[in-house]
Amino acid sequence: MTQPPPVAGGGRTVVHQLVLAVVCGGYAVGAALGWGSKEVALFMGDFGLSGAAVLAAVSCYNYARANPSRERPAWLLFAFSSLMGACGNAIWGWYEVVLDEPVPSPSLADFFFLCFAPPAIVGLLVLAKRPVSRAGWVCLALDSWLIGGSLLTLSWSLALAHTAQTATTTGSGSVAQAALALTYPLLDIALVSMVLVLHFRRSAGNRSAVNTAIAALALTVLSDALFTSPLLRASYHSGQLLDAGWFAGSLLLAYAPWGARRPPYADPAGLPRGPRPHSRPITGSLPALTPYLAAAVCTLGILYNVVDGRRVDRVVVFTGCTVVLALVVRQGIMLLDNIALTQELAQKENHFRSLVQGSSDVIMIAAPTGILRYVSPAAAGVYGREAEELVGTELSTLIHPDDLGRVVHEVRRFLAAPPAEEPTTRIECRFESGAGEWLNVESTVNRHQGGLILNSRDVTERVRLQAQLQHSAEHDPLTDLPNRALFTRRVRQALTGRRAGDHSTAVLFIDLDGFKAVNDTIGHQAGDELLIEAARRLQDSVRAGDTAARLGGDEFAALIMGDGSRERSAREYQVTEIADRLRTTLSRPYRIAGTEVRVAASIGVAFADPGITPSDLMRNADLAMYRAKAGGKDRVELYAPQMQAEVVRRAELAGRLRTALHEGEFALLHQPVVSLATGEVAAVAAQPRWRSAQGIVFTPAEFLRVSEGGGSGGGAAGPGARAAELGGWLIEEAVAQAAERHRAGHDTPVAVRMSADRLLDRSVAHGGVEALLTRHGLPSGALLLELADSDPRVPFDELERRLAALRRLGVRIALDGFGSGYAAISALRRLPVDVLKLDRGLVEGVVESARLYKITAGLLRIANDLGMQSVADGVDLPEQVLALRAMGCTHGQGMAFSGPLDEYRLRRALVRGTFPVPGGAALPALAGGARSGPGSLHRGSNSETSVPPT
Repeated sequence: MTQPPPVAGGGRTVVHQLVLAVVCGGYAVGAALGWGSKEVALFMGDFGLSGAAVLAAVSCYNYARANPSRERPAWLLFAFSSLMGACGNAIWGWYEVVLDEPVPSPSLADFFFLCFAPPAIVGLLVLAKRPVSRAGWVCLALDSWLIGGSLLTLSWSLALAHTAQTATTTGSGSVAQAALALTYPLLDIALVSMVLVLHFRRSAGNRSAVNTAIAALALTVLSDALFTSPLLRASYHSGQLLDAGWFAGSLLLAYAPWGARRPPYADPAGLPRGPRPHSRPITGSLPALTPYLAAAVCTLGILYNVVDGRRVDRVVVFTGCTVVLALVVRQGIMLLDNIALTQELAQKENHFRSLVQGSSDVIMIAAPTGILRYVSPAAAGVYGREAEELVGTELSTLIHPDDLGRVVHEVRRFLAAPPAEEPTTRIECRFESGAGEWLNVESTVNRHQGGLILNSRDVTERVRLQAQLQHSAEHDPLTDLPNRALFTRRVRQALTGRRAGDHSTAVLFIDLDGFKAVNDTIGHQAGDELLIEAARRLQDSVRAGDTAARLGGDEFAALIMGDGSRERSAREYQVTEIADRLRTTLSRPYRIAGTEVRVAASIGVAFADPGITPSDLMRNADLAMYRAKAGGKDRVELYAPQMQAEVVRRAELAGRLRTALHEGEFALLHQPVVSLATGEVAAVAAQPRWRSAQGIVFTPAEFLRVSEGGGSGGGAAGPGARAAELGGWLIEEAVAQAAERHRAGHDTPVAVRMSADRLLDRSVAHGGVEALLTRHGLPSGALLLELADSDPRVPFDELERRLAALRRLGVRIALDGFGSGYAAISALRRLPVDVLKLDRGLVEGVVESARLYKITAGLLRIANDLGMQSVADGVDLPEQVLALRAMGCTHGQGMAFSGPLDEYRLRRALVRGTFPVPGGAALPALAGGARSGPGSLHRGSNSETSVPPT
């Protein structure tokens, strides 16, 4: 589709208008001065007018081609009308300029001049706004006749009657001249009537162009009226000042479609950009006054005849009667139309009144001053205030003072915005109710005669629900402390807000040591009560402005805001003091369900060093907390950079460990367990070794620590999963190799080290171990399980049942690392154990330290009194062998006899059967030692060892 050319800017439009005024003014001055000669005057009066009309015809035609719209036929008709005028002037000039003879009357020029008005009248009809009903069309015809008839009456009384009378008295030869003389004014009257009627009915298109075209036609009609008057026509000749009117009309019509500027509120596409100016009252009432003005003009024409003393002409009487009749008919139609509109308006008013009064929303109309002019009855139910009470109240007095500034700013912004771009806006604020409460109100705001229409509803419950949902999303449901998401956001605010440069801000991560044992012993309900009490203590202990949070499980956190201190030692002292106070508070006994419960708190502290991110700060506190747990628990640990390096190293080692398990890089060595009395091999202890792809050999002390935990993380790929996978490989491989040795004739038992939580895993408990022994064909008495630790959080009741079931199966149980843990005596008291394995720390200094000698001797005496065999780990020196044997230790394991052996060397040692014992073979020091032979770890039966009552 061809788009219209762009509308000229304001500056170019003014230039075009000035050029048009100068050209028209120059023509008028030339015509007034006679153009300097008669020949030039005739040429300009004839061919000059023809050229101007041709310019108007070409301009309207081109505009019609470039604008395929509803107005296109009108501009084509204007082009044809101008072409008729151009032809008439050209023929007129042919006679006067070329032939130099008077123009005959009538002539071909008169034909073209008479063809000027009809196309222009039809074009004006096309431009007019079309009526939508039959009554509208009838009123349009009546208005046209009212204007035309009144003008005909007045012009007939003033001049046309005299012209007709003169033409009829001069003879039959001048009948054509008389008809021609009457046709010109009658067509002008018709054209003027259409101009006046359609001026108030023009469409909402390019109004500036239409107005300019109407003005051009009106100027042409005015010049025609002056030409047809008897006073001017008798003395007229081409080139006079009257020609300036026709010339200006043609140029104005040529300028109309291109140079007229659009209104500022419309864009080139015709879409409104801003509010259109309101019509002035007089301008808006002119269409309604037009019929009465026409009747007044008709009355003036009749009165002129009466006052002049002449006989009233029949044409005047007939025309006046038809005008009056048309006025009566029109008023009747308008009366009926007004009655119908009044009834329709009343129905719509009742309809909308019912909607407004029955709506649950409050509808208010505020004047530009902010005074409420109308309030719907729903205000009584929503605000608790009668509508009559609110009318006349200033709107600002109902809004909460904290919301008033924001509401005023939004209203001013909304009123300044173009209505087409933003017809409505939405405002939420608090309104004062009749009871004095503040209600959350949501209002949709529209413009209304400079003021506002507010459609308001009470959303207090919705706001409360949103607040509850927001609180639930950001707080822990059990303790009501901030959760991890809210805590992370506050840490981020502390690092990026006004205190971004305060490096004394710190984050504390807190873990309750022993909480799992509370859940396992007295139940999860008691555990929840303990967490609630711990959260209350934590909340009461932090300072105002600090944040206490629960991150999940038994992990808590605290954000300690700094005081601006720049000295590292001062900030560390202050935060450490706060952390230690929290540790003491959380470690006090708890009274849960009538039972006193004790847990400890391990706390990690990290400071907001320059450039640190929230995630890094929380990670550092987490690392420090795990370091506190690894360092003995119930303590405070400050983050140090080497902690992160250790985590990275452990993560790399853990990743390599996981790969090594799948790629077969692990090998199993066995260290003989030797009888201290005879030197016989009583058992072999399975010890894994890892030879990595880089050729590095890792001992259990290095990789077992990684596999069994000691850091944050979890999940399937965490330390627990790796420990389970490594433990499964260890017992599987140890049983498989022991079964092969057993089939080769070596029935020496194999000792496999396992942790307590691993023993509680149902996959390696009774059913799993039995299936493993059955699958490989190893007798149950040939397996010795060494309990690796005695963590007090492990449920002893369940562990005791599992160990008893294994012993009934024939598997023997050893308590490994005895003397290194604070719960070792409790484990010895409650658990069914066959062998007591002394920790390496009790053996290394047993010769040099008399105190350690007495402790080790006492522990061995307890083992002998309970009927247990004993194994000393880490026996590396002959002096240690002699000392331990003197104390009553039955077996030893260490470099004093042999280091870990591969399968080939182990079988050679088993064939030999004994190792040399320092000091020679000897009888056991204590008679209550082994029940079997002195060099064996076997028991005589599979019955449980009796445990003395405690």
